Amino acid sequence: MPRIVVEVMPKPEILDPQGTAITQALGRMGVDGLGEVRQGKRFEVAVDDTDEATLARVREAAETLLSNPVIEDVVAVRVVEG
Repeated sequence: MPRIVVEVMPKPEILDPQGTAITQALGRMGVDGLGEVRQGKRFEVAVDDTDEATLARVREAAETLLSNPVIEDVVAVRVVEG
């Protein structure tokens, strides 16, 4: 069954305490050369079809239910092969 992946990230102006904690932990672990980490969410939705109408329905669900549009952006809605 095909799947559609939805990726959601905090808006750039929103503080990301989890990302900050990860960034600091990487530094304490001696992992150098990496910049700021921001943590988002990934959803995988099983679908019967991957036509434009299905993608539009998943995008609508992503913008209204899977994300909080006040503080998050839907950054990707894409089909993945199983």
